[in-house]
Amino acid sequence: MPLSWRTLSSILLATLLSFSSTCSAEATVFENTAIVRTAELGGTIVHVTTTYAIKSLANGQDRYTVAFPRRERDASSFLEVRVKGQKDPLEIREKPFYSNAKFTEVDVLLPKKLGTNATLNLVMETIQTHVTEPWPKYASQKDEQAMRYTTDLFVLSPYPTLVQRTKIKALAPRVISYTTLEAAHSFTSDNVASKSGPTVTYGPFSGLPASANNDFLKEHQQPVTVRYFHEQPVLEVTDYKRTVEISHWGSNINTEDRVVLHNAGPKLKGHFSRVDYQQQAYFGTQTPHILHSLRLDLPSGINNVYYYDLVGNVSTSRFISAPAVPKGQPAKKQSVIELKPRYPLLGGWNYSFTLGWDAELASVSAYNKSSEEYSVELPIMTAVPGAVVDNLEMKIVLPEGATDIEVITPYPARAMWLDKHTTYLDTIGRPAIMFEYKDLTIRHAQNIYVIYKLSTKEHFRKPLAVSAKDKSYLVTCKLFIVDAFAALAKIN
Repeated sequence: MPLSWRTLSSILLATLLSFSSTCSAEATVFENTAIVRTAELGGTIVHVTTTYAIKSLANGQDRYTVAFPRRERDASSFLEVRVKGQKDPLEIREKPFYSNAKFTEVDVLLPKKLGTNATLNLVMETIQTHVTEPWPKYASQKDEQAMRYTTDLFVLSPYPTLVQRTKIKALAPRVISYTTLEAAHSFTSDNVASKSGPTVTYGPFSGLPASANNDFLKEHQQPVTVRYFHEQPVLEVTDYKRTVEISHWGSNINTEDRVVLHNAGPKLKGHFSRVDYQQQAYFGTQTPHILHSLRLDLPSGINNVYYYDLVGNVSTSRFISAPAVPKGQPAKKQSVIELKPRYPLLGGWNYSFTLGWDAELASVSAYNKSSEEYSVELPIMTAVPGAVVDNLEMKIVLPEGATDIEVITPYPARAMWLDKHTTYLDTIGRPAIMFEYKDLTIRHAQNIYVIYKLSTKEHFRKPLAVSAKDKSYLVTCKLFIVDAFAALAKIN
């Protein structure tokens, strides 16, 4: 029986009332006594730390909800919440997103249930990527580099907030301009914005109602913009391909990175002058937003380091090796390589290079006799200071014949699959684990653990293949000689 319009209206009204009562119930279980958000501005990366001083208004509360504008959540490639003063992060769960809402919510599972009037301080750390832009977008070789960052004035929350403020901090005390909001806001009687050195502060704002709703966004939320000088190259890695090959017979692990580096600063206005560049280098007045060299931290105990680009080997690099440390102990010192591209990298320019090295397999692997399993610890990437990795593809090539493969990742990959890698003298091909990641930062430079089995028979697959190849070659040579003598005898 089809539903009448009156019935449909009743159902819709009941749904809206239920949703409204749920939101009201959420708003009454917690109260934010204070919220402080600090955004540390960089090039392609902005590090945001938000501290919530919360108070439970009901007994037995075991989860707290944080809210984000949809645009900000999409730009956040890293999110972690922990209790202030503790290192271990708390478990978080994404809540369903409603298509008509302009914000998203995340549930934070608290370490224990809170009683009425109990308090707790939470620290949320996010890393936003591609939220800044060069302004102006073009600059000459001698001009300074200015960036622009835009965010929302208020920190959203499904709970009422007694007081909150936002701090936006540049690396250098050279803020060009910022949104001042001349009219006094309804949540403050003082000046909305103030500047002290490299920091612009908005607030404090007092007596905010629950703000994670479309009505608050429409009536009160507004964007604020800060322009600042940035005295470092704005770097991003547009493409990063890492290949790791594990060899048991050679007791070696080879790592090779193919990197496409991009300067995302203001594009060059006019033409590049080599004379001006050499003069700046001679007098020590080089423009800081031009990349002259790049310093990378590599694992300790590595050897056979190589670095080349599309032209060939680059001899201007410098490598400082650090000794290997016993397995299981943290490295006090890392190897360092200083890369000097063939040309200075200006805004809008790209540079492609390949970097690789070898390491002892025993330094990153272990063998469990009881389960007959090998485990290998492999870093996902080498972090480029201050840069975001737009796209990363990692390929881990295991020994031929490896089975029962298990992978443990520190965070989910966008895609992961098992492939086959075939090289010279392989018989069945080597299993290769493929990973795809997007928008990685220095906080994502963590390790992947690979566990697999390799039987004794598979250990001898390679030497048997080599032996068979040599024997077939010798047999072929003998047959050729016999055939040649037979042909010669026939002629005689």
